[in-house]
Amino acid sequence: MDYYIMVQELKRKQTGSSDSRKSKVAKHVQEDIVHRHEIDEEEYHDDDDSLAEDDEDEGSGDEMDVGEEGEQWGGIDGVEAQPGIEDHSAGKKAIKPPTGEVLRAIKDATDLFKSSSFKLQIDALLPNVRPKASRIPPLEKFLFELHSFLKDIPAVGPQHPLEGARKLLKKGIAVPYSLPLPTEETNWKVAFEPPSDIALVGSWANKVCVKAKDGKQFGVDLAVEMPNSLFQEKDYLNGRFFHKRAFYLATIAASLQKSKLGRKVDVSYESLQGDSRLTKIVLTPKSGLSGDNASNFTKLNAEVCILPVLSPNSPISLHRLSPSHSNIRVNSSSDTNNEESKPATHLPSPIYNNSLLQAVVPKPQLLAVHALQSEVPSFSDALTLLRVWANQHGYSEGTKMCVRGFEGAGPWWWSLLALLLNGEEARPGAPKSSKRKSVGKGLSSYQLFKAALEFLAKHDFAKDAIFSKSAEGHRYPPEEYKEYPDAVFVDSLSLTNVLARVPLGSLELLRYDASRTLDLLNQTTLSGDPFNGVFMTDHRDLSTRFDVILRVDISNAKPRNLSLHSTVDIGSPSNAFLASMSSILRQGLGDRARAVAILHPTSLPRPVSQAHPESPDSIFIGIVHDPQNAFRLVDHGPAADDQDTSVLEKFRALWGDKSELRRFKDGRIIESAVWEVKTADEKAHVPSMVVRHLLKWHFGVDESAVETWQTSYDSLLRLPPSISREIIGSGAPTGFKGALTAFDNLVKQIKSLDDDLPLSLLNVSAISEALRYTSVFSPIAVSTSLGQILPANARYSAPIDIILEFEKSSRWPDDIKAVQTIKLAFFENLATALMGLVPGLKAKVVIGDGIHISALLDKSALEIITPEGWAFHAHIWHEREATLLDNVIGGKASLLPHIVPQKKEKKTPEHYEALEAKEVHIRRYIHAPRHHRAIAVLSHHYTAFSGTVRLAKRWLAAHWLLHGHISEEVVELICASFFLVAGRNGIDDNDTEKTVQHLVPASKERGFAMFVRFLKEWKWEEGLFVPLYGSGPAAALSSSALPSSSKSVWRVGTEHDGDGHMWTHYGPDHVVANRVHALANATWNYLQGIESGQLNVQGMFIHPTGDYDVLLDLDPSVLPRYLHNISADESLLEKRGKYANRTQEDDSAVVLPGFDPAQMFFSDLQRVYADTLKVFFDPYGGSQIGAVWDPTLKEPRPFRVLGGFSSMPIKKENEKVKDKGQVVLNQEAVVSEIGRLGSGLVKKISLSS
Repeated sequence: MDYYIMVQELKRKQTGSSDSRKSKVAKHVQEDIVHRHEIDEEEYHDDDDSLAEDDEDEGSGDEMDVGEEGEQWGGIDGVEAQPGIEDHSAGKKAIKPPTGEVLRAIKDATDLFKSSSFKLQIDALLPNVRPKASRIPPLEKFLFELHSFLKDIPAVGPQHPLEGARKLLKKGIAVPYSLPLPTEETNWKVAFEPPSDIALVGSWANKVCVKAKDGKQFGVDLAVEMPNSLFQEKDYLNGRFFHKRAFYLATIAASLQKSKLGRKVDVSYESLQGDSRLTKIVLTPKSGLSGDNASNFTKLNAEVCILPVLSPNSPISLHRLSPSHSNIRVNSSSDTNNEESKPATHLPSPIYNNSLLQAVVPKPQLLAVHALQSEVPSFSDALTLLRVWANQHGYSEGTKMCVRGFEGAGPWWWSLLALLLNGEEARPGAPKSSKRKSVGKGLSSYQLFKAALEFLAKHDFAKDAIFSKSAEGHRYPPEEYKEYPDAVFVDSLSLTNVLARVPLGSLELLRYDASRTLDLLNQTTLSGDPFNGVFMTDHRDLSTRFDVILRVDISNAKPRNLSLHSTVDIGSPSNAFLASMSSILRQGLGDRARAVAILHPTSLPRPVSQAHPESPDSIFIGIVHDPQNAFRLVDHGPAADDQDTSVLEKFRALWGDKSELRRFKDGRIIESAVWEVKTADEKAHVPSMVVRHLLKWHFGVDESAVETWQTSYDSLLRLPPSISREIIGSGAPTGFKGALTAFDNLVKQIKSLDDDLPLSLLNVSAISEALRYTSVFSPIAVSTSLGQILPANARYSAPIDIILEFEKSSRWPDDIKAVQTIKLAFFENLATALMGLVPGLKAKVVIGDGIHISALLDKSALEIITPEGWAFHAHIWHEREATLLDNVIGGKASLLPHIVPQKKEKKTPEHYEALEAKEVHIRRYIHAPRHHRAIAVLSHHYTAFSGTVRLAKRWLAAHWLLHGHISEEVVELICASFFLVAGRNGIDDNDTEKTVQHLVPASKERGFAMFVRFLKEWKWEEGLFVPLYGSGPAAALSSSALPSSSKSVWRVGTEHDGDGHMWTHYGPDHVVANRVHALANATWNYLQGIESGQLNVQGMFIHPTGDYDVLLDLDPSVLPRYLHNISADESLLEKRGKYANRTQEDDSAVVLPGFDPAQMFFSDLQRVYADTLKVFFDPYGGSQIGAVWDPTLKEPRPFRVLGGFSSMPIKKENEKVKDKGQVVLNQEAVVSEIGRLGSGLVKKISLSS
């Protein structure tokens, strides 16, 4: 029920409104609020909202009364009307206000469900993830038929396991015997008798099943109890029980295949996690069945799973199934530790024993869940929310990769809630304080769901075992569970370890995901609703989930140490291999990773003629970095003089030939594993280098079988190899640190000139991306000598912008034009002094940009070229410049505020020039230095931030959007939003530890994927607020209308830019914003190819040109930035000349900082044809310019003077037609003008047909 209606009714009552629309609102809640979420245990909730599919109305009895004009109100949750309430529908009496209980229900929605809207969203979600009640009857009819059929299957007499398998194989049915396989010497028999009991179990029986991902079916589990007469007391040994179970299953499959019932369904096997011991029969409706078949449950999208189970009083003693018992009697050299003198010992088989216990628990689990549903009204809804969250994070089956260990993990989720509700079992000798307390059973479903996430986020499964509260206490002593290699979580039945097959790495990933979700739920911003991010967004994408992804081909793997015992205990060679791999990778990475998880495809149904499941040929390894430790170059082991040799042996066994004895600077001599890197980029590859080495050493996986995409991303930010060799060979200073060193030296040199300058220098501020680690390419000092070596199209030198702030003085003029002239004098004086101080330094005064002619605009700069080749553009900030511009903007009114003009003063051209000058002044001198400092701090705090920004800029530039339509600063702000939490201080040094703890990307590849996903999902109409400066509490963007001077539809604001238009003033507009969205969608879809191994990283950066009306091909030989081209032809970057070793000493080898004719040509086209064309260009060496016509100009319109575009009259069809003076765009003339403007630069112009 919408609470808004209730508020309106209350307002009508209080204001005495005579509104004629009086509804029959006479339904008030009389029952206790606690029971308003009680789940009907007799039938499923039908989906009655607009999201549901069209089903027949089942008449559930929860209908709301309808008033005279169709108004509906059923109270809270649509409860039925209570008798004795007066009806006011006649319209003569005012409607009664809601009772106190109704108002309390509204308040509880906020207190118990985060907010009333959040509760409404949950109420709308729950029916849509549960089965439709109208589609269940056909399934029930089929289950009745199946029940009768199973009871009537004829018995099969005792026979040898192999003989029984051969007979069934003749019928096309394979028996899924597990390891160790039966042999001819086997002296026990298999047989079949009709089941002693058949019952529905699992989530379907308790009505808590949840719609799976990717259209997978609901699972309807049918427990078929095998008679006790088929078993003997010692069937727990060597897989005898599993062999008898397999034969029993195969006999049912054979009977179904040849039966009338079998014609309605497809019969197949499915083994959970690829373990033959857990094989079940899966029945799915055949396609093409007639819709009028009463037992055709195709519309329900369900599958029936037949699970053979043991009876509670079977001959097999549960005492023999404790974790410490050894029920696998196999001998191998590894199991006896190669000690001939020591008699063979049988090792415990905890996972084997746990698998056998799983045949006992389905019915007890059914009763346990039912008891929780009866005691806790919100249990079912909380479990549903938890399962939905798990599905969205890949902890369940689906067509995408499943996190290792969570396939078929249904019992784990309800066991987790049972632990929270019932508490933990006391352990002998453990302090009482260590016992986990239970939460209240009156919590809402949302509170219970959040409590589960808090437990997952805080509990360390590697250290603490969990024993849920059990009615009968511990069945097995807690110390026996130490035999499990991984986590221990014993359910409330005290029978099974529900995490027996889940690696610790997967649980660490679960912990990480729970922490991320809690962080989202705990955010208090007004701008974002966490519901979609928690329950509706698919978080299974590998690129945004892991910092490093490795695709491993394991088809030819040869494990170094894999014992026969562990293979049989875990169930299959593939499972034992993956379990060993998970353990070794986690041990090897150590504190480098917060989580390292193995992901693989979900087990698929197979034909009943195939005995064993197929093993995956390839898997994915996902690593979430701990940025503090991930990139260290040395792993330290024990000291050389350590007395405990076992530690040294373990270290050498782990690292193999990588382990070596080394002496360090502090005098220590210790065993170490050292990772060699050559460049700064390779340091980010250290975790993947560790994984590659461990896979090769322990499992024989060659490096060619391990695929990562880090190197491909690195190549996008590097120069072509031929140019890099020339630069490195010349010894030219490069890199961000080199640029910062040059900047510091220049500041010192300028400050030493105080005696030679009229004013002392107070401060020098950097505003260049090259000095904050966010330029796409590392800065390079291009000296004259290096310029003579490089070809003409690789000789670009990017100038570094800086701002000079001198001391205050009254000698500055009060005229803004005079101020700009004085700046030129300052520059001339400073240039002379610098060149006299530093030999080899060059300085020139730049007096304009070649575009603007306004005397009010600050367009001058001092170009400084250091002896090493670094180029700087210095600007002077005068604090009164903004005030002087305000005087020009305000006109006489600002100079004589006490005089009120009689008529409005006409705005002069100088007024608009001053507006533009002030906008440039505020951006360059106020916001740019502040922005630079904040971004530089982020680059220091987060190792992945710089790379994320650089890749994002490279992607936007490669798609011809950066600089011309989207500023570099707004890209930095968007990327910063992934690393900053709303309301948290982003640049406070004291908060460094907290921000590192926060769940942010730790690799540029993951950051880039998040950037693409953000652009794909961002509703830019709502804007984006980034708490960049941390100077106050976070606030939403101003909701005021866009200023008339802004051309942008994006609003990206900070604490100092409430409107969000400082860095989006010139774009992107509607056309470009939609283009960005389309490109992000296409790139995101392309990124999904990573799961199939078909991802070509560079393909995401190749721009499609088919959408452009005009395409200009530029001559690469005259483009100084061609070396930055995304797909540069290296043959065009070679020096041309008679002698290869002769340098170019003529004027053509002069290095001109910032000279980029292609960029200048693009800017001219943008300015000249602003009303005719939308122009696009890659500023990083792009060799093409694309343009699209303004579609409104293609329509005829009346001719007018100064129309803003080149036009031509419409040709008359015949002489008799009257000339109306209609004109259209003269495309041919415009293209001809562009060709003339680009003479010497444009090689070819192509027009779309």
